[in-house]
Amino acid sequence: MTAPKAAGAASETKAAAPGQSGNGKGKGGGHGGAPTARQVAGKVLARTLRDGAFAAAVLDAELGRAAQLEERDRALTTELVYGALRLRGFIDAELARAASRGKTNLDPETHAHLLVCGFQLFGLDRVPAFAAVHEAVALVRRVRGDRVAAFANAVLRRLSERAERMPPEERLAAQIAAAPEWLVGALEHALGATDAREFLLSACSAAPVCLRVARAEDRASTAERLRELAPGATVSEGALSPLALRVTGAGNPRLLVESLGDGVSVQEEGSQAIALALGVRAGERVLDACAGRGNKTAILAAATETCDAADLHPAKVARLRQELAARGQHVRETFAVDWSLGTGDAQGPYDAILVDAPCTGVGTLRRRPEIWTRRTPEGLLELSALQSRILARTATLLAPGGRLVYAVCSVLREEAEDVIDGFLADHPDFEPAPFAGEVLGKVAAGRTALRLLPHVHGTDGYFVASLRRRAG
Repeated sequence: MTAPKAAGAASETKAAAPGQSGNGKGKGGGHGGAPTARQVAGKVLARTLRDGAFAAAVLDAELGRAAQLEERDRALTTELVYGALRLRGFIDAELARAASRGKTNLDPETHAHLLVCGFQLFGLDRVPAFAAVHEAVALVRRVRGDRVAAFANAVLRRLSERAERMPPEERLAAQIAAAPEWLVGALEHALGATDAREFLLSACSAAPVCLRVARAEDRASTAERLRELAPGATVSEGALSPLALRVTGAGNPRLLVESLGDGVSVQEEGSQAIALALGVRAGERVLDACAGRGNKTAILAAATETCDAADLHPAKVARLRQELAARGQHVRETFAVDWSLGTGDAQGPYDAILVDAPCTGVGTLRRRPEIWTRRTPEGLLELSALQSRILARTATLLAPGGRLVYAVCSVLREEAEDVIDGFLADHPDFEPAPFAGEVLGKVAAGRTALRLLPHVHGTDGYFVASLRRRAG
């Protein structure tokens, strides 16, 4: 069995001439016939622009409706959506430059199709410019008529000429410069100018699919099975997590997991490493305080049968328990807790607590590019205050001598050192401690906190800190 080419994998199909199928060019460009990759991508982006919806959920829904799309076109749709969002600031600046009056004032549907075309012109060398412009103009004509289509045609042709002239190094510099000014400043404050630039560069590219095997000893055999399922895929073992496999070009992650069977899940490698950083041992009482979808909970529950899980949303907690049980894993107790108000029904003391706090998600820009425009400096400060409250409340449940790992999928200082420093100043019974788990214990080399960075570790961006409650 060969796994189909996946949504999220880069399509290598050449763009077809108008009227041909393949690479998103369905019969008649989607007019009255099957939808094309570019048409579906435009619908997804229009929803994100108009309603503020998250791209991942809208994309899943639209791909579900477009069941007739071939797998390679589903992959292209995904690439177009996320690529356009990653480069939106840059493309918008170029669209304004190409407009005769220096501004566009676009409705969401027109804006979406121009973004899709702009990404193809500046971000996909394999797509001929004429094909990208031709279909974008046709799609704009379909939703907004001849007048707006004529405007789109003029702007996109100027954009195409500029893309052809722009050297690659200038293009990269312009893409980085299009990042929000406050975010660039926050990254430079946290990482320094060089690493901030590398981080922003990494955010302009797609991230690999990561899988988690149940046991480290299963990883090699699972990798071989993957190569059999998808002969054209690139499969490598994770550099941090002994449970991780990095995969590109192998197929839809959900279909892969179904094909591989029990014991394999989709989980980003840095996320795996954070759960392993707690160094959980059999028999310990453990709390996953912000469990979310339960990926980290699954790792903790595999190490001890006395793992509890909590989350703000009752529906998430119920779904987490059901999904773990379906995979033969169980948590001892689950709680719906608003840690900003109190500890709810959670009862300590715990030997180990994981606090994977809600955050800006800046470290996941490769996977959630809409964060470029969603986050604000005001929101950053609000989240930092929330993280501080969550950490203070969960820490009251830790046993003397117990350990706590605080993590955020962000690299910004306001959500990292500032939170930890403030907590330690107010809680003299806590102290920084080396990571108990071997995974980050090796990478951190005796340090008590570190950042995982895409351009250094190949993971999403995280800040992770290890604390211990003093005994006695």
